[in-house]
Amino acid sequence: MQIMKILVVDDEKDIQPLFLQRFRNEIKSGELSFEFAFSGEEALKYLENFRHEAVLILSDINMPGMSGLELLEKIKHKHHSPPPVVMMITAYGDQENYKKAMELGADDFVTKPVDFNILKERIKSIL
Repeated sequence: MQIMKILVVDDEKDIQPLFLQRFRNEIKSGELSFEFAFSGEEALKYLENFRHEAVLILSDINMPGMSGLELLEKIKHKHHSPPPVVMMITAYGDQENYKKAMELGADDFVTKPVDFNILKERIKSIL
């Protein structure tokens, strides 16, 4: 079984220890590995340097500078062979962001606070 690399993009730095703790069993077993970017710009640099390594990108929508929606648009236009799966994360369950994200090609939508049990199920469905 190949390890699934996940890139988490969120301007909140406290998300990193949270993800590493919640997915520690999957990381230890070699199912998943995580990389973190704290801005849209940082995520694009990562994708340039490690082309096609990230199979799944989890991106916050509301970030200073480049928003998650702008990042999504760039990813879907630039990285399309093979395209990474992009899940958008937002604190708002508002229809406007949801609709825009779907129009831009988001594969899924997760609301904050993240329910890690639901997130794990969605990740397993991709594996």
